[in-house]
Amino acid sequence: MTTNVMNSRNVVSVIVHDRNNRTIAAVLYAARNWSPQPAWTLPGGKAEPGEALDEAAARELEEETGLLVDPPDLVLVQVIHVEQGFDQAGQFVLFVFATDKWTGELTNTEPDKHVAARWVAADHLPEPAFPTSAQALAAYHEGGPSFSRHGWSVTAR
Repeated sequence: MTTNVMNSRNVVSVIVHDRNNRTIAAVLYAARNWSPQPAWTLPGGKAEPGEALDEAAARELEEETGLLVDPPDLVLVQVIHVEQGFDQAGQFVLFVFATDKWTGELTNTEPDKHVAARWVAADHLPEPAFPTSAQALAAYHEGGPSFSRHGWSVTAR
């Protein structure tokens, strides 16, 4: 049996929350063609077609920071439907997970993509911050909402 896998635009990120120190892991993306200046964000990236979202989140976290998490230790805390990504490639859905269980040392494991990887204050990302990461972090601390939109105009009904 052949399984057809839709080439999706699912993106994942992880809030790694060090509750004892009141910090989270963050990365400073370098300026790119789709981001004119460096910007702080939560570690994450694109899920591969056919990849489970929690496994993609754990993989991306390790690739970007060296931190290891078990997918069952990730809790889905926010879903953001983005109208237009910074890459101008259209819509995507961002799935934000959180955990306070990890191993390893926070490291900038992709210096070709990131200026830095650091523990930052848990209540907000340094500026400038990716809007969707800031939005997800605020919702995480406020206990919701679990779904939001970014870039969509509000339609009256």
